[in-house]
Amino acid sequence: MSTLHLNNFSDSASQAIAASRKTVAALHAELPRNDLVAWTAGNVSQKVEFPGAEEPVAGVFVIKPSGVSYDELTAANMVVCTLDGTKIDDDTSIGLSPSSDTAAHAYVYRNMPAVGGVVHTHSPYATSWAARGEPIPCVLTMMADEFGGDIPIGPFALIGDDSIGRGIVETLQDSRSRAVLMDRHGPFTIGTDAKDAVKAAVLCEEVARTVHLARAYGEPERIAQHQIDALYARYQNVYGQKDNT
Repeated sequence: MSTLHLNNFSDSASQAIAASRKTVAALHAELPRNDLVAWTAGNVSQKVEFPGAEEPVAGVFVIKPSGVSYDELTAANMVVCTLDGTKIDDDTSIGLSPSSDTAAHAYVYRNMPAVGGVVHTHSPYATSWAARGEPIPCVLTMMADEFGGDIPIGPFALIGDDSIGRGIVETLQDSRSRAVLMDRHGPFTIGTDAKDAVKAAVLCEEVARTVHLARAYGEPERIAQHQIDALYARYQNVYGQKDNT
């Protein structure tokens, strides 16, 4: 059991953690809604950083409790962990263990500082590519836009320690992709926050399904790399509403 309690944090930090618990609880509903999980599988997490020196740790993350059904998830039973994956004591998630993927999430946060959200699903089409150990080729403009190229395969790793996290970082740290298909396991996605990572998870499954269906009628042609680069640059820098202030 951790010797650290949420009561040890300042009011502002406590408010930020509470807001993230609410956000992460709500975002979990998007996984079954988009057919990305079955039963209690899958998880969403979000990092909360504290730049000042007054907090007991520099950052924490909020994640789903292990084995709890999606319709029972609330802000109160979201688990808060340090960035080394240790659960922080509190008065609402007593007796709840964090997700079995907690060590993987923690490793990603420690080694990819720009990542603020991590999602793991077992969505059927993306997982079928992972089962074959096959990356999804960039044959769709949506893939070029969102992932900047192919969705890669990560190494095979067992659950229980940070091996999966190591594989995620190894695969994505020099990649534009925000999704990785862990070999014979399933997809993990990253983002600037949890919502961004959930979006990547939804789109990963969408392109996995579309490319799978396209291959039933022939082998789709990969988009040329210079066109992928142009599409990615446009989507990341021009598409949508930009803050011009």
